[in-house]
Amino acid sequence: MTSSVPTFKLRPADQPPHLLTRPRLLRRLDASAEPVVVVSAPAGAGKTVLLTEWARSLAPRGACAWLSLDAYDNAPGRLWAGILRALQHVRPELPDHPRSGEWTLDAWLQESLPSLVTGRDGQGPLALILDGVESITDVDAVRGLSDFVTRLPRGFRVVLSTRHVPGGPVPTLRVRGAVAELDQHDLAFTPEEAHAVLTDLLGSAPAPDTASALYEATEGWAAGVCIMGRTLARSSDDADTKAGLARGRRAVTEYLAAEVLHRLTTQQRRFLLRTSVLDELSAGPCRALAGDRAGVLLRELARTVQLLVPVAADPSAYRRHRALSALLCDLLGAEGPETAVPLHRSAARWYSRHGETTAAVRHWVRGGDEAAAVAAVLQGWEQAISAGRSREVAQWLELLPPRTVAADARLCVVAAMAALSRGAPETARRWLDVVRLREPGAETVGEGSTVSDAAAVAQAVACWLQGEILTGDRLAETVFAGTVPLTSWRALACTARGTALLWTSRYEEAEALLGEATRDAHAAGHGLTLVRALGLRALCALLAGRHEPARMLSDEALDAAGAAGLRQHFVAAPAYIGRAGLLLDEGRADEAERTLADAEAALADSSGTGSEPQMHAWYHVTRARLATAQHDTAAAGEARVAAERAAARCESPGALTKLLGRVVEDTVVPLVVSGSQELSFGERRVLHALCGPLTLREIAAEFYVSHNTVKTQVRAIFRKLGAHDRSAAVARAREWGML
Repeated sequence: MTSSVPTFKLRPADQPPHLLTRPRLLRRLDASAEPVVVVSAPAGAGKTVLLTEWARSLAPRGACAWLSLDAYDNAPGRLWAGILRALQHVRPELPDHPRSGEWTLDAWLQESLPSLVTGRDGQGPLALILDGVESITDVDAVRGLSDFVTRLPRGFRVVLSTRHVPGGPVPTLRVRGAVAELDQHDLAFTPEEAHAVLTDLLGSAPAPDTASALYEATEGWAAGVCIMGRTLARSSDDADTKAGLARGRRAVTEYLAAEVLHRLTTQQRRFLLRTSVLDELSAGPCRALAGDRAGVLLRELARTVQLLVPVAADPSAYRRHRALSALLCDLLGAEGPETAVPLHRSAARWYSRHGETTAAVRHWVRGGDEAAAVAAVLQGWEQAISAGRSREVAQWLELLPPRTVAADARLCVVAAMAALSRGAPETARRWLDVVRLREPGAETVGEGSTVSDAAAVAQAVACWLQGEILTGDRLAETVFAGTVPLTSWRALACTARGTALLWTSRYEEAEALLGEATRDAHAAGHGLTLVRALGLRALCALLAGRHEPARMLSDEALDAAGAAGLRQHFVAAPAYIGRAGLLLDEGRADEAERTLADAEAALADSSGTGSEPQMHAWYHVTRARLATAQHDTAAAGEARVAAERAAARCESPGALTKLLGRVVEDTVVPLVVSGSQELSFGERRVLHALCGPLTLREIAAEFYVSHNTVKTQVRAIFRKLGAHDRSAAVARAREWGML
């Protein structure tokens, strides 16, 4: 039985030239105390080279047996003949074969395995390296090997080297903590290791761009690095280097064809070829291109080839190793330029049906159907933007040829809206200029609005983001150039007009329009506009001294932002700023500070730092109020200056400056009165008004609050100042330096 095992299988192959010693992996092997070690990686990953070096390092410390496996060993008798012969090569006293003289699974379980397990008592450590375990697929052979590695005696280690992702009994061993594993990610060269190999092969350090290109093409795969390095070693100048890289890539694909592709079944090769047009492999699109068994084939190939790498975001999806992608691309191209077109279009149809617009547009373009790609963008852009996914929409447009986007007024509006929703009004206005040049007619965009009306709404949004405070006829012309009957566009139009009215202190009118915007945004499911409108309504209520509605509206806005994943989007900033203002009025400075930090993060989301200076100014005003409450005069002064700078960026800063002035004027000196009772923001505002000739009813009208609200605030002022009438309150406030 043992005489049939060739001697060359019992020792490692000779090490290749230009061997790279990898201490990091040798240390991991040395440090592992588990009885079973699995080294699993694709062809050419350096498994045998690594284990050969490790086996030789073990020689001084104890016996190490080696067995190289191939298809000949794929039978129980031949497998165990090889294992026993490898062990006897270093431990001659171990049993030879079953006493019955013939190998069977029962004989192995009843005689050989117990003798092997118990016959090592008192022996020194012994390691058995089985290289090429992927060759063993026979059911009885696999079962016997599994029984063996799960019943190893103390001091006995087995190292399994395989091209396949290991199956049983490795999952069971993991649960027991009895297995250490190295995979393709562990074996891949680091950039530093690849650089060392190339330096050795070339005789000098490679140029940085050459090393980078080679590493990107190989992803640190050992065989790829060595093949391309040897090819480059024959290049003598820059031109030869470029040619050498090209020849190296061809050599790598030839190696993959021989070592991977030609070992697959016809069905597996067909699957890889047909799905080669996909950037990411998952069961659904693969079935659309390669038939109903595609899911099974994908799992098989991911396990056996290991050049299909799981995608971190979705472990059931895979990407191909770049070298494998290059090989499949060459093979598909060799079948003719039109071979890929129907595959791309089939993939595009699948992605379109499943709402994956980015992939759909990409495949429509690659399949040469620009009209279908445009239709996919126009169908999906509004829902994506309403959910705050404007960068996705921008990506769809980038996938289209630039001439296609510029020639279609509808796409120009989409590009403008994508820019606006990420806070880039200048970019949006450039697209809107193109829309005007196209002179759109009755074309519709989004939920049926005409291109002209949609462009007018977009223009108004761009105005508010750039600090333009539209008033009078200009506002009406910009926003309502035509009829805007549909909910999503009407919501945007009302938000734009309401924003302009807010910044001109017309709170009741602003609240009415923003209420309409809230209603329409709800109806349209337009999360972006809904969060914005609710936040602005909270500011209107706060400025009008209606604290309870302001609290409810800011809570509703932030809840809507959380549900839509928009808490870090700049549209949530008004809600945060309004909430912070309420907290300051209630004397809860610590909570206000945390809320302002959220506001700052939301404002930072807009791509242009100068976007919407009014909201930046209001943020700095609230920051100044916070610093005042914390008795930090220096910080209050800095915030006030920042607010003034932001207000100065507005086209018509007068109205905004007047609006903010009523808050800013109270942020320099802390308004703390006898008994450490601090006046609220609303009370301070009323106290200033008491210095003038206005009656309480006129003060209420000035601040857009009810008469009863002002009377309540006046009573609180009298109580906190220890005064009994208006003149006494003003005198006491002046005495304490509050006015």
